[in-house]
Amino acid sequence: MTRAKVGDDIHTDAQTTVGYEYDEDASPAIIGEDATIRKGTMVYCDVEIGSGFTTGHDALVREQTTIGDDVILGTKSVLDGHVTVGSDVSIQTGVYVPPGSEIGDRVFLGPNAVLTNDPYPLRVDVDLDGPTLGDDVSVGANATILPGVTIGDGAFVAAGAVVTQDVPPRRLAVGVPAEIKPLPEELSGGNVA
Repeated sequence: MTRAKVGDDIHTDAQTTVGYEYDEDASPAIIGEDATIRKGTMVYCDVEIGSGFTTGHDALVREQTTIGDDVILGTKSVLDGHVTVGSDVSIQTGVYVPPGSEIGDRVFLGPNAVLTNDPYPLRVDVDLDGPTLGDDVSVGANATILPGVTIGDGAFVAAGAVVTQDVPPRRLAVGVPAEIKPLPEELSGGNVA
């Protein structure tokens, strides 16, 4: 650990960095109790994480990120700074979350899901605008959510979907580009924490 304040019962494997000092004026990373941080993971300074945090291997949490309680951050997943994550969230292997993204409570992000924040990569100088995911959102494996898109509470994004428009609460986004459809009864209700 470099510059960090940690709670009781925190387990960090060898070759982890908690409190990476990217700026000499940065505040220590804060991690609540009962955390497990696995080999290769890096948590920057200026990060605040609640209790019950668990990572896979080689995860990255960049500066100015706030994470609630009981969050799982899978192997090789990236929270690329200036991100807000609620409580009881499961971020599976290989997920990318860019700056400016907001993730609610009880959200599930399937393996290799990608959130984006730049509408014109390298072509036009614009403000970056990360997606917003409400409470109880589920995002399937390999789905892509484009900049500025809002996924409403209880909505479901199917595996492989490319979401280019807002998804209203309790609706299903499926296909490329994603079409908005009624949420099947078996997918209604919130996510299990």
